[in-house]
Amino acid sequence: MKTLSMVGYGYWGPNLLRVLNSMKQVKVKYVCDLDEKRIKDAKEKYPDYIYTKNADAVFEDKEVDAVILATPIEMHYPLAMKAMEMGKDVFIEKPITGSSEDAVKLIKFAKEKKRIVMTGHTFVFSPPVRKMREIVKSGELGEIFFITSSRVNLGIHRKSISVIWDLAPHDLSIIYYLIDEEPIEISASGRDSIIKGVPDVAFISLKFPSKIVANIELSWLAPTKMRRTVVVGSKKMLIYDDSDPVDKIKVYDKGIEMKDPETFGEYQLTYRTGDMYAPRIDTAEPLKIEMESFLDAVETRISPPSDGEFGLRVVKTIEIADKKLYASL
Repeated sequence: MKTLSMVGYGYWGPNLLRVLNSMKQVKVKYVCDLDEKRIKDAKEKYPDYIYTKNADAVFEDKEVDAVILATPIEMHYPLAMKAMEMGKDVFIEKPITGSSEDAVKLIKFAKEKKRIVMTGHTFVFSPPVRKMREIVKSGELGEIFFITSSRVNLGIHRKSISVIWDLAPHDLSIIYYLIDEEPIEISASGRDSIIKGVPDVAFISLKFPSKIVANIELSWLAPTKMRRTVVVGSKKMLIYDDSDPVDKIKVYDKGIEMKDPETFGEYQLTYRTGDMYAPRIDTAEPLKIEMESFLDAVETRISPPSDGEFGLRVVKTIEIADKKLYASL
């Protein structure tokens, strides 16, 4: 049994702690947060843990094997470095750091210290996304032509970050999990519709070595909430709709076939429309799968799917896209 502790009990911390508390193969020792009210709330639900405002006390305890960091992004790098220096493995909520420079240094330090670093990209552990990857990797869709993703809603306008930093980590993690490639071209455009200087709508375009292209639509300014990914292949097409309560994935036997021209310059296109099916998807909670993956990595010393390098790829893309977004305003 491994002993874990949590630093940060803000927005996402309660969800992570709830899952950890339900797992028999782990012991939670500390919960650390600077906010008295948050500590009080946690203590009412989980009275058996040790509560503190001092993260150093958590890192210095030799009984603690690993630390869950669910703090604001600006604290990810310094806290993770200190935890690893004290011999702890770390799970860091996404994004891994606020800059690719910090992420590179963090990953290098983890390798030197032989520590596990995992980034909390929960969609990588979502059963529908895993089913998508299974279908893509099986070749059922054929050659992948393009991917489009929409993540929009009438949401909270954050003053400190753009819509890209807020929403893009989700879709980038899904795309990178599906195709295992680094983009060779990244572009972005958008606008600051409501608060000047704070982009609230963005369109990111990616091009990969395999010629796959991807487009991501992000917005805090939309009439309805949409969480949708479309993967188009040469044989079939797939739609993942996270808001669909029943059939989150649908596979369509649709496509276009081109025959050799009968006369010069005249091509014959055949449009194929076959059946649609919705594959069976496991109902396991992504957060639980994610925490089990982290515990497995701590135990086996084998890097998890969303390791530091995976987190770095997402942050590098966000940095480039965000820079180009601001240039487009």
